[in-house]
Amino acid sequence: MPSLPDRARIVIIGGGVVGCSLAYHLAKRGAGADVLLLERHRLTAGTTWHAAGLVGQLRATQNLTRLAQYTTGLYRGLEAETGQPTGFRESGSLAVATTAARFEELRRGASMARRFGLEVRVLGPSEAAAMWPLMEARDIVGAVHLPRDGYVNPIDVTQALARGARMGGARIEEGVSVTAILTGNGRVAGVMTDRGPVRAEAVANCAGMWAHGLAAAAGVTVPLHAAEHFYVVTETIPELPPDLPVLRDPDLCTYVKPEPGRLLVGWFETRAKPWGMGGVPPDFSFGHLPDDMEHVAPLLEAASRRLPVLERTGIRLFFNGPESFTPDDRYLLGEAPELPGLYVAAGFNSIGIQSAGGAGRVLADWILDGHPPMDLWDVDIRRAMPFQRNARYLRDRTVEALGLLYAMHWPFRQPETARGVRRSPIHDRLAAAGACFGEVAGWERANWFAPPGMRPEYEYSYGRQNWFAASAEEHRAVREAAGLFDQTSFAQFVVEGADAEAALNRICANDVAVPPGRVVYTQWLNERGGIEADLTVTRESETRFRIVTAAASQTRDFAWLRRHLPPEARVAAWDASSAYATLSLMGPRSRQILSALTSEDLSNEGFPFATAREIDLAYARVWATRITYVGELGWELHMPAEYAPGVFEALMEAGAPHGMRLAGYHALNSLRIEKAYRHWGHDITDEDDPIQAGLGFAVAWDKPGGFIGQRALLARRGCSPTRRLAAFILEDPAPLLYHNEPIWRDGVMVGHITSGMFGHTVGRSVGLGYVGCEHGADAAFVTAGRYEIEIAGERFAARVTLKPPYDPAGARIRS
Repeated sequence: MPSLPDRARIVIIGGGVVGCSLAYHLAKRGAGADVLLLERHRLTAGTTWHAAGLVGQLRATQNLTRLAQYTTGLYRGLEAETGQPTGFRESGSLAVATTAARFEELRRGASMARRFGLEVRVLGPSEAAAMWPLMEARDIVGAVHLPRDGYVNPIDVTQALARGARMGGARIEEGVSVTAILTGNGRVAGVMTDRGPVRAEAVANCAGMWAHGLAAAAGVTVPLHAAEHFYVVTETIPELPPDLPVLRDPDLCTYVKPEPGRLLVGWFETRAKPWGMGGVPPDFSFGHLPDDMEHVAPLLEAASRRLPVLERTGIRLFFNGPESFTPDDRYLLGEAPELPGLYVAAGFNSIGIQSAGGAGRVLADWILDGHPPMDLWDVDIRRAMPFQRNARYLRDRTVEALGLLYAMHWPFRQPETARGVRRSPIHDRLAAAGACFGEVAGWERANWFAPPGMRPEYEYSYGRQNWFAASAEEHRAVREAAGLFDQTSFAQFVVEGADAEAALNRICANDVAVPPGRVVYTQWLNERGGIEADLTVTRESETRFRIVTAAASQTRDFAWLRRHLPPEARVAAWDASSAYATLSLMGPRSRQILSALTSEDLSNEGFPFATAREIDLAYARVWATRITYVGELGWELHMPAEYAPGVFEALMEAGAPHGMRLAGYHALNSLRIEKAYRHWGHDITDEDDPIQAGLGFAVAWDKPGGFIGQRALLARRGCSPTRRLAAFILEDPAPLLYHNEPIWRDGVMVGHITSGMFGHTVGRSVGLGYVGCEHGADAAFVTAGRYEIEIAGERFAARVTLKPPYDPAGARIRS
């Protein structure tokens, strides 16, 4: 047995397809000699060996699609590079729909695919039947064909990646178990194995189902849970045509992979069977789980209706093996916020084969360069919340998570399992008022309020859902009278100390060296000028600041803050989110309502926009912040959580004579999009800079001491950006925008909608999106074009504006 080195620059835990891909890409970057991959048994022994091996390219976002495209290209050429066969076959894929709603989903996906550069065809029933002659097609209403999709042999492609990694100098050791992640001086220090410690500068946790427990022992949250996954392989089918595409029938929860003379038929059923609640056994290698014909029989029967040949064909293999799933069905990638130097690539939700190439490439870049090479927020591990380490939560959510892969991906769809994790102090009062709750970061948030006689439950569709009219009334109340929002889900951080101003001014692009009582809207930028966070900073005193940011980015933003505070600075930062509740009163009558509850001067002169102070309100002391995300006069009211019920009751009583209504997050979204207010993660990301996003007004270009990203921004200042964010208003009031709809300018595709909603004040759907032009997307270029937005394959005329569609001068917020 060769001796194990006691030191390596980079240690990779896990020899599945993802770990081997990471080793391969580190080697391609020239770091192979610094890489040690440790596999407890043999390569592919966890879940890789029994994967179906499907390689699809269309994912939910542009960057994830780019990574899937890269994976396909990598697998296509891997055998020629390494000499190791991969079984790669570019068979194409065919997804069929048996309902109008599913066909719209597929057609919207096809529009998105074209925007992302994929070859795609929308087919009618007869064309789909011709492509799959053994398929019963009488109930099919349409289909989508992606000709560049395919499949590989999972074991072979992993071995090819491993061979490529070794060719580049990486060392791969099988039969070595990692028992712990070592830490020291606040960062990763290496790993402990059954053959002794290995010191390392960076450790990558690619341990699949075991990643959760290994990370948890080091204080790191990696929320995933295993579930049983079923498929069968048939006996030989003599009449099976060659060159069939992979078939997906999501309405029957079924996928079908052609194999030489046989079919592999698998399922993503609506109610899954979680596995390994007490932890995944450490010696579970090349393992499978007991058959469960009772569970699978209805699925097999449904698949037989689609493929009648199954009724007269024997089953050669009945397989049940575990795979890991995350609470939101997106994998976990990146540097752990709790432990610098520990990287994670795990929780691939049954798409590990088709994700491994791209995930390995970008994680290699992240490790070597110190930052991700593109916007990866959809899969960034920093979206995970500490509570998601809870085993019961993970088990209960996994019951639903597996099936969501093939469930209808409705707009505004909410998870149904593991709910009620985080609730505001007035949750029960909102429920009694008819709130229909959605979930973000575990928070139960009122998305809309059902009027009397209506059940507060979603009825999903791609059209105007059942809450449309109710949310419209909430929207109009905010524009015409007042609306009260519960925004307790805000993340709030406190930064305090003698050096707090200097430390924050280095992190913030805007200038926070303002008098106490001032509110500053700002972005946090990376060294490349990309937007890492979008938030407000309130100076409460000479030495104390309050940061308010979105619930979804709580973990990410606090990690960014902590890591960029100078270690020598006299400053402390803590996450105070759980201590505070926030009620936001917005609308032209908000001043009258608040004036009935406080003696404070709320006039423009006495309480100008972008100011904050502690005031008496009803029987409480609250921080009142005059700011808005809806484009109207209004205040955010921050208070210790225990005061929220009393303040809420007082506001409800005082607001009733003024027409105030409770309002939810759907109304908040429609209001903010009419004002072209950006949303981090959709309209602005770490790939977008303030110039492209139209946020240059929030940059203190020449402030003393500078700020992170200043040099990169100054180099672009005065130059026309190659892409620019604009607002689009559809001419036709009927279609609805959500996101990712292609933008056409003079018949040329130039971008896609980043976020959209029906604007009840303008009476049309409004979307935000970037217009791109390699020669410069200046104002003249953007506004001169004739625009159309493509929705499910159909183009609709749209007007473009670089100003907010509603109240472009911003007079109402300062009224």
